[in-house]
Amino acid sequence: MPDFPVHVQFPGRLVFVGFGSIGQGVLPLVLRHIGIKPERITIVTADEAGKGEAAEYGIKFVVSPLTRDNYRQVLEPLIGRGDFLLNLSVDVSSIALIKLAHEKGALYLDTCIEPWPGGYTDPSISPARRTNYALREEALALRQSHKNGPTAVLTHGANPGLVSHFVKQALLNLASDTGVNAGNPSTREQWAALAYKLQVKVIHIAERDTQVANVPKKLGEFVNTWSVDGFVSEGSQPAELGWGTHEKELPPRGRRYDFGPQCAIYMLQPGASTRVRTWTPKAGPFHGFLITHAEAISIPDYLSHREGDKVVYRPTVHYAYHPSNDAVLSVHEFAGRNWHLQERKRILNQEIIAGIDELGVLLAGHKKNAYWYGSQLSIEEARKLVPHNTATSLQVCVAVLSGMVWAMENPQAGITEPDEMDFRRNLEVCMPYLGPVVGVYGEWTPLTQRGELFEEDLDRSDPWQFKNVLV
Repeated sequence: MPDFPVHVQFPGRLVFVGFGSIGQGVLPLVLRHIGIKPERITIVTADEAGKGEAAEYGIKFVVSPLTRDNYRQVLEPLIGRGDFLLNLSVDVSSIALIKLAHEKGALYLDTCIEPWPGGYTDPSISPARRTNYALREEALALRQSHKNGPTAVLTHGANPGLVSHFVKQALLNLASDTGVNAGNPSTREQWAALAYKLQVKVIHIAERDTQVANVPKKLGEFVNTWSVDGFVSEGSQPAELGWGTHEKELPPRGRRYDFGPQCAIYMLQPGASTRVRTWTPKAGPFHGFLITHAEAISIPDYLSHREGDKVVYRPTVHYAYHPSNDAVLSVHEFAGRNWHLQERKRILNQEIIAGIDELGVLLAGHKKNAYWYGSQLSIEEARKLVPHNTATSLQVCVAVLSGMVWAMENPQAGITEPDEMDFRRNLEVCMPYLGPVVGVYGEWTPLTQRGELFEEDLDRSDPWQFKNVLV
């Protein structure tokens, strides 16, 4: 690595809310690339995880679980105009923290839109209202009262977040390789027109984590390479996906929304029990979990091409995630317990002995069939680059860093989604930490090597119908 550049000087205070695996991985990046003194940073978290790292860097560490009743009392003395509230927590309402940051004149960033506890699983709340689609609508509605206020970046980790920037670069690469004049798109309408011109039917956020540990998963234990609580909460939500204009029929148990922009659908089953077919260059074809993510809604909304009031083009977009093998076993056990979490949780870090996290976007259905663009970061390289990180966490953490840098450089942007940010600036910050970043074309489709046995209901006239992707 060359000398580490300081991307931006920040004179305000920085408050971390939550300090799990992502917070612990972000801190050394912040101290390396943002001009801020450790004494201006405070960590507010629910337990003592990461306390030793905070002490290592001389950071104030406050154990105070935030609730509906106390979050203002705890946070109000810590933030004011020109400060930064970095929300990396679970079970703390993003909406509440966005409102508080706005009132105080502070910048804000999170990696997902979280509700208060129970918001994902409360049976009294309809499935449609327990989705990321609904949470996104609630957050975006704040734009009416938060116009031109301090920047609040929504959902900017690796995915959601970094993958929206990958999509834009992939569209430009695909245009160049197919002889399409992309111009210099900068607006929502221009990017949507480019995707329409290229006829990208589907975008998979295709991720395969091959990291393995020297301490295998034990019975009654949920093991993951990043936040167990974060994975479990999003896996417990209904599966949801952006719904393309080329789709002919809803999937079984698929439902449309009766509110919002109608750019997505959901299914009456959790994402952790829903599998889809996808492909990455190193792993090849695999079955991934259709875990709900904000990018599965924001990307198709952003790329909806309209003629007048009519949407004439929109791609189908969804996450397709094969986590580490121990995490897959953990999900199977979790499902077998009727979605009651195991007694023990373990986040892999020092136990990991090999593997990569292959994370990218698969743009498919176009003239060259399928194009995957993304990061193939190994555990060995991640450890060389930044302490307190795995391959999985570093992809998230450097995207948190880039989102923070962008917010500090654009402090009056109001409520902003990743798709609305400068993708070039974010990729510039992230690229040194992503390992090999490659673009690879492939001949794979969801019908590749599919026989007739048990599969008489395939749509062979269009391989990229979602019914062919769904397992």
